[in-house]
Amino acid sequence: MGADALPFHAATNEMSLAGIRVLDLSRILAGPSATQLLGDLGADVVKVERPGEGDDTRRWGPPYVTDPEGRVSAESAYYLCANRNKRSIGIDLSTMEGAETVLSLLEHADVLVENYKVGGLARYGLSYEQLRARFPRLVYCSITGFGQTGPYAHRAGYDFLIQGMGGVMSLTGDPEGEPMKVGVGIADLMTGMYAAVGILAALRHRDRTGQGQQIDISLLDTQIAWLANAGTNFLMSRELQPRLGNGHPNIVPYQVFDTADAPMILAVGNDAQFGRFCECAGLADLAGDPRFARNGARVAHRSELCERIEPRLRERGRADWLAVLEAAGVPCGPVNTLAQVFDDPHVRARGAEVTMRHPAAGAGTVSLLANPLKLSATPVRYRQPPPMQDEHRQEILVDWLGKGPSRIEVPLQEQMPCRP
Repeated sequence: MGADALPFHAATNEMSLAGIRVLDLSRILAGPSATQLLGDLGADVVKVERPGEGDDTRRWGPPYVTDPEGRVSAESAYYLCANRNKRSIGIDLSTMEGAETVLSLLEHADVLVENYKVGGLARYGLSYEQLRARFPRLVYCSITGFGQTGPYAHRAGYDFLIQGMGGVMSLTGDPEGEPMKVGVGIADLMTGMYAAVGILAALRHRDRTGQGQQIDISLLDTQIAWLANAGTNFLMSRELQPRLGNGHPNIVPYQVFDTADAPMILAVGNDAQFGRFCECAGLADLAGDPRFARNGARVAHRSELCERIEPRLRERGRADWLAVLEAAGVPCGPVNTLAQVFDDPHVRARGAEVTMRHPAAGAGTVSLLANPLKLSATPVRYRQPPPMQDEHRQEILVDWLGKGPSRIEVPLQEQMPCRP
């Protein structure tokens, strides 16, 4: 699916967040993923980057965008994943002029998103307490590893660390192996998702009352919140859940099984589906066995049931099993590689891959993951590819401040600002 970059303000009045301006002082993944979501929905997002450095993830590669000769650019695939529908300006917050420029931009902003350490922005006069009187309508979203309060508030937070501290690694991995993190930065991404929801709620409150507020969201709080049924299972029983590999603590059979040629997921969600599975698999006796007839009993007798199922599924190839089980309404599916994911006809039909024009790409375009939201009246629009560093300086100064280059210049100093 192609998605040429439109003029930035094109069709914004048809988008959900048209007219909302977001000043993005965040970097890495949690904050940028939140602001990308807001940008996808029509917000005007200005990404403030450190002069000469930019977002840390610009250097997190390979792979990188390459020119026609195959030379790598400063645009990594990691950076591209969370920064579309934004414009970039380089501002050195450690200088008085840079901090003043941010304050000028805030005069026109609805939302500020930042992921500095607790108190990190106070040295520049940009903390929430320093800004709230001057900008009473501002929604100020602070993303940190551990939150604004508590004994760990001063610590830096990283996704891997949070997955360990927040408990999900104790649930993930082979029972005989080591604890395992999720293969993508899920703590960061879920924090970004919650941050975006919090921002939308705060904007709704602001529009009703005229009052902005601070959103305090942390990776650890978010990680614990999305423990979901596993966390609630523990709170209910106070019993530790062992690692089950691809098994499910509350549903059986609900895991990966080997077939004659490739692994397959069997996801039986209720007793009726189990009965249909048993019929398809030639294991009708299991459906009437009191050890397996009801889900609770199947959970209690997990090992015995799997010992009956595993050899039967290995008798036929995956494609055969998928055809038979899908026809019978038994939930099942393949374990796809990423190549198979993006080659899947349904995935293609849903437009999960989009291409956008990019000035650094030798092919002229880059491929990105689409936003999954399908809004009938205010659809997502791919207006701006992930920006190159400081690409939109003068455009932003004119659009937000109404000042041309002769009236205001933000120095691109090469000195390293104080890092948060």
